Amino acid sequence: MSKKKEPDMMDKIVSLCKRRGYVFPSSEIYGGISSTWDYGPLGAELKRNLKTFWWDSMTNRRDDIEGIDSAILMHPQVWHTSGHVAGFNDPMVDCRTCKARFRADKLEEARCPRKPSKNPVEHGCDLTEAKQFNLMFKTFMGPVEDSGSTVFLRPETAQGIYVNFLNVKNSSRQRIPFGIAQIGKAFRNEITPGNFIFRTREFEQMEMQYFVHPSEDEKWFEYWKEQRWAFYLELGIRPEKLRWQEHGPDELAHYAKAAYDIEYEFPFGWSELEGVHNRTDFDLTRHMEATGKDLRYNDDQRKEKYHPFIIETSAGCDRTILTLLTDAYDETEIKGEKRVFLRLSPKIAPIKAAILPLVKKDGMPEFAEKVYLELKKRFKVFYDVSGAVGRRYARMDEVGTPFCITIDGQTLEDETMTIRDRDTMEQTRMKAPELMEFINSRV
Repeated sequence: MSKKKEPDMMDKIVSLCKRRGYVFPSSEIYGGISSTWDYGPLGAELKRNLKTFWWDSMTNRRDDIEGIDSAILMHPQVWHTSGHVAGFNDPMVDCRTCKARFRADKLEEARCPRKPSKNPVEHGCDLTEAKQFNLMFKTFMGPVEDSGSTVFLRPETAQGIYVNFLNVKNSSRQRIPFGIAQIGKAFRNEITPGNFIFRTREFEQMEMQYFVHPSEDEKWFEYWKEQRWAFYLELGIRPEKLRWQEHGPDELAHYAKAAYDIEYEFPFGWSELEGVHNRTDFDLTRHMEATGKDLRYNDDQRKEKYHPFIIETSAGCDRTILTLLTDAYDETEIKGEKRVFLRLSPKIAPIKAAILPLVKKDGMPEFAEKVYLELKKRFKVFYDVSGAVGRRYARMDEVGTPFCITIDGQTLEDETMTIRDRDTMEQTRMKAPELMEFINSRV
């Protein structure tokens, strides 16, 4: 009898996400729709925590960055000016045999539908010549569907920042150097989306554009590389799983002077997590030429007027979620039993603590409920009275809850409770006020 194949890491993560309410296939009861995903109760909470953490690091902790929330639907001329309508393309090939479509420059990563273990080249697919495929989603605004009513779903959030440069500068009275940050949905009609939530057609970006004097672009470029690297370490991601990847001369976008990617070693290999780009003055210059609006910065200290250079940091929220889940996933054998631990940082874990009465009697549930209601005022916590306490620990470990608080017989005597650390499994007795401060210090 052949041995059952062990699921690979991505299969394990996808299974955990579905089972525990992190990510579900979209429209699943209708058979789903390719590469679209819904965030469940824990996934929505994790995503909200990540976006709050990013927003806090970019805006609340700083005086030099303002936040905006621009519209998804923009004037169609924006995308002509930015070059997306003419040049936002990927090379595409078709297989004459199975009719599947692949990115011509990513054939090694693709999988043939008839032989999923092989890529199209290995399987000998009969491929057409490459042709350019525009990634923009089109729709129509108004009651008439014609070329005059065509609009686009934005493929990036950055352009919403550039067209609001004057609005933000004038209303906030910021002086260069300063930045504008935004979190929002973007849409790309990817030829071959895949790898779970890594590459999808609907996704969320966390972008910041930092406007600097042209003579100081290299200094600020290095500064933001350091800041963005530190952000992922602060999230608890293992540094040995991160690396920088420089864009070579033939890889640079037409607007970029320099570009580096922070890459993470996913189960499917090293891939981009975030990009840091020196976009020069390309975007503001183009929008000024197209609109006639003066988008130069009047620098009264330097006594000159100029188009700022832009240092961009562009992160995918969904990719970061996948990174956090992948980096946190751990399997440990305890007393001969394989246990799954999701070692998420307390800063972004969906549930911060679980409150567990040891038994359903002797006043323990009533005391536990009081603790739960008190902690709930400050943190996302979970009350669980069902099953043996060891099983409850295991459930909380698997969903990434960093602390479990157990109410037992001694609690009723001196009001101390046991707080168990998910990662060290150390248990310490504390009273309720100490618990609040202990969790707060780690969150």
